[in-house]
Amino acid sequence: MSVKPFNSIGIGVAFSPNLKANLFEAARLSIFFDSKLFLIHVGESSEDKKEMFKTILKSFEKDQLNYEVVFKTGNPVDVILSTSEEKNIDLLILGAVQRERFLKYYVGSIARKITRRAQCSVLLLIKPSVERIPCEHIVVNGLKDPKTEQTITTAFYVAHHLKADKITIVEEIKKDEIAIRVDDDKSLRRANIIKERIRHRENSRIKEIISHIPSAHTKNNTIKLQPIFGKQGYSIGHYAQISRADLLVMNAPSKMTFWDRLFPHDIEHILTELPTDVLILQ
Repeated sequence: MSVKPFNSIGIGVAFSPNLKANLFEAARLSIFFDSKLFLIHVGESSEDKKEMFKTILKSFEKDQLNYEVVFKTGNPVDVILSTSEEKNIDLLILGAVQRERFLKYYVGSIARKITRRAQCSVLLLIKPSVERIPCEHIVVNGLKDPKTEQTITTAFYVAHHLKADKITIVEEIKKDEIAIRVDDDKSLRRANIIKERIRHRENSRIKEIISHIPSAHTKNNTIKLQPIFGKQGYSIGHYAQISRADLLVMNAPSKMTFWDRLFPHDIEHILTELPTDVLILQ
């Protein structure tokens, strides 16, 4: 399966304490992926603002950073989404908010709305940094879904460009696939046999997907397959957190219905408490 490259990257920029760190992260990613960077500012244009952006990004001139500043007034969500479509942005970067009081991460209301409605891939950053922190370990979902092959293929593409050397593919398996009540040694053995068969089935499916990925994107990686029995979204988020992954790559959710908003599913669990930086692929 071919990869859809990140030819254009967008980031919503506001004059906040994280402005410099967010711009540095976006600039580095644009250089790594050889992409054009669009800075989307919700507000009126001014020479002072342009000069501030230019000053912050001056250190990237030597890398021939290609960027454009877009000024537009209006509702922040609508402005960022409409600009992303107008500029054909492939990857939209959003800063997530840290709720320090509870030592948890969550997506602010604007970022959450954009993530749900964006037609492009979205990268949620929880700890942007001026100094680059290398991305070494990427966790990607391997659940059985029509989008998963493209997601895994793109995760290897991302790892190749960021020089991440470890990829873990997590196959989340619903508990109801083991419909056995365990109340003695015999039923426990049966349950373990079923689990082992499911693991073998899922590993075979993932290995088949990996076999289609260009060898240039896989040859220098340590690849781990990790089946997990549990609740989709929550399980992979927990795994990414305890394994100290630098990036979690997920399928974008299908169009959500009214009931999806009442009863959160896989991606909503991730958005509620981000375990690390999260890339949601369209």
